[in-house]
Amino acid sequence: MPKTPRVVSTAVIAALTLLPLAACSSNDSTTAANGKILVATTVAPLTSITANIAGDRASVQGIVPEGTNSHTFEPAPKVAQLLSKADLIIVNGLKLEDPTKELAQANKKDSAQIVEVGTAVLPESDYLYDFSFPKADGKPNPHLWTDPTYAKKYAAVIATALEKADPKNADYYAANNTKFAAQANELTAAIRADQKSVPRRVLLTYHDAYAYFGKTFDWQIIGAVQPKNFEDPTPQEIARIIDQVKAEKVPTIFGSEVFPSSVLQEIGKATGARYEDTLRDDDLPGEPGSAEHSWLGLMTYDFTTMVKGLGGQPTRISKIKVVNVAPDEAVYPQ
Repeated sequence: MPKTPRVVSTAVIAALTLLPLAACSSNDSTTAANGKILVATTVAPLTSITANIAGDRASVQGIVPEGTNSHTFEPAPKVAQLLSKADLIIVNGLKLEDPTKELAQANKKDSAQIVEVGTAVLPESDYLYDFSFPKADGKPNPHLWTDPTYAKKYAAVIATALEKADPKNADYYAANNTKFAAQANELTAAIRADQKSVPRRVLLTYHDAYAYFGKTFDWQIIGAVQPKNFEDPTPQEIARIIDQVKAEKVPTIFGSEVFPSSVLQEIGKATGARYEDTLRDDDLPGEPGSAEHSWLGLMTYDFTTMVKGLGGQPTRISKIKVVNVAPDEAVYPQ
């Protein structure tokens, strides 16, 4: 399992704001070239959606490396340099990237806007709190992008922000948003069609990333093995999950290839459920630059895997052509 970074402290953020940002070379990789605006984003799915709207008219740079626990991600000092130069800073919000957001607020130029897309599209009355995100902690489940109906709303907010930051290319961004919305609508329709073939839509995953998807598409999310502190569950919690999997007769439990789980393997052996360890929530499939390395590639892979794993046929989902609606020239940190 990748090493989980420490949660950044207020003192660290304060120290980073004192870095000599002005000393950066004009040839630094965080400087947008050819007059393009510079857009900083956080997790890879958000970077991908932004890149689909921005295309070749803006320079898009991600911050959170794929395969990193985004909930505990601590931005490196060099991130302050990027944030100080960005014309637009796009974060998920909903308390997912508070250290990065605070660093952005401390270092951004006056003209730069910080856009929290999740906070913009989700009314507080619709916040979901659960086993990994208890209401007492004040942090709602932030994983809206795994629901294509919300990803469509993300793209619209991002397009509006790009149009405001770069008015001369407003029509281009609007057109790309229309194309992305069509992709999201196609995926939504395919999921609704294919899930009819699933005997029981019961989902147990390693990470609690499908709560909004479950609510929208009427899937029962029976749990996530990773609790709120992002460590392995206690033996008592494991015993409870085993009992629930047996009672619900869950055929497949879903893990992550980024965060392998011996606990899920144990649960699979104890219950007879198959352990599928390739699900992803913010780590894009394929190689950077490929069409599969995208939000759409991520979602079609996940939903194909979930439908198959639960005994259904992903006929419509598998026919979706995975392409970017515009050139993806984003930088995805590795």
